[in-house]
Amino acid sequence: MNHKEIPVFSGSNMKNNKHIIDRLTALWALNESGLGGFLHVFNTPFTGLVVGGIAILLISLIAYYAEHKWQAILKALVVVLIIKMAVSPYSPFGAYVAVSFQAIFGALLLSKFSWKSATVIVLGIVTFLESALQKLLILTIVYGTELWEAINLYGLWVQKKLNFISETSTATFLICLYLIVYGVCGLLVGIFIKEIIKIISEKQEADFYLESVVDTSESGKKKMGFKTKVIWMWLITIAIIVLAFSFFGGHLFEWQKGIYILLRSFLILMLWYLILGPFILKLMRNYLSKKESQYKADISSTMGLFPYFRKILSYTWKKTKHLKGYKRFKYFMANSISNCIHFKVHSK
Repeated sequence: MNHKEIPVFSGSNMKNNKHIIDRLTALWALNESGLGGFLHVFNTPFTGLVVGGIAILLISLIAYYAEHKWQAILKALVVVLIIKMAVSPYSPFGAYVAVSFQAIFGALLLSKFSWKSATVIVLGIVTFLESALQKLLILTIVYGTELWEAINLYGLWVQKKLNFISETSTATFLICLYLIVYGVCGLLVGIFIKEIIKIISEKQEADFYLESVVDTSESGKKKMGFKTKVIWMWLITIAIIVLAFSFFGGHLFEWQKGIYILLRSFLILMLWYLILGPFILKLMRNYLSKKESQYKADISSTMGLFPYFRKILSYTWKKTKHLKGYKRFKYFMANSISNCIHFKVHSK
């Protein structure tokens, strides 16, 4: 790979540059369909923190470079959703809700306030809390309040074993802790985004040359079905709830409650996967299909950038190996984005 630096112009003079916004949109799409799809397939914990953090970083950068922030972010959102639907259809519907919320809330905030204020910190906290609340809401809808009752029974049993009784229920403690973790992470991500934007804006812009890249991605790779993962997680959760009522409930009728939870969650999941889920996804696909022809050139251009981005990310990671820990990650992110939005193919 040949790397050549040619001074061009500073980031402050490129806020209306469509070229940069298109590449940031492509990075956002790669994050959602590539990294996001991969993490959802393997049910990685805190997927929303990783993918969501990168997403709001890229949304913030689109707003930073765009003159018409609202229009630019919403257009990018449509392109990202179409590509996400095509490349990673195994992602759960909640992922589409989360990315849409991030974009719309980000567009509202960033079109009214400057990124130099506390805007990106508020964006990080609110979007991360939305992701956490979404997961808690789904758990409650599927398993009912009996889930939290089972958690309280288990927590009470543990407290008795430790000779420690607290007035705060275990479920309340866990929910508050979960929200606090997400809220603090949102705060830290907001601060991190401000640092990244500052580094990119102060960095001397340069063309980044690449040799021609052939897309060798294997779209036909066998992937673990998301529904299979859901079924396993459902069975494990049901087993935990039933055991909690059986061993810690102290009453024979708790078995009946366990069977009720089993049937309730099974019916809700079947209703979702057989009726509501396919219906909502069909509506989304119909809407996005209508938009697809309108944004056909943008989608084609965006997906064509993916192999270049993968090569740039690999190269930038190696170039930052002299740095350690957080500093390496920070400069890897900043330099990767800068290289991706300024690269050019070096003709042979």
